Amino acid sequence: QVQLLESGGGLVQTGGSLRLSCAASGLPFTNYAMGWFRQAPGKERTWVASITWSGRNTDYADSVKGRFTISRDNAKNTLYLHLDSLKPEDTAVYYCAAPGKEYTYSFYREDGFEYWGQGTQVTVSS
Repeated sequence: QVQLLESGGGLVQTGGSLRLSCAASGLPFTNYAMGWFRQAPGKERTWVASITWSGRNTDYADSVKGRFTISRDNAKNTLYLHLDSLKPEDTAVYYCAAPGKEYTYSFYREDGFEYWGQGTQVTVSS
């Protein structure tokens, strides 16, 4: 059974930083691309960033480019999202996700991701 467990969210002031983690189990993590999404209050879930299975390639939504960094430690089966220069509009529940197949890069397409974590809340105060 695939499990994705996010952690690291919290309350931070504008301009602050956080590091989110996503511990994966039940799948050969090294073979899976991964992604981060977020859902702000009253809004639809949107894509934030993706990373290939090797970690060599990453992609970001324009709204977070230059401020957020996605990375992974395949030895620890863990995905990360480092959030810098946080803004109030970054307030959301952040989810990590994995596609349904190995070696599949779904990029920004939410329907390309099959496995989801329960989410971790990030709140940025002004």
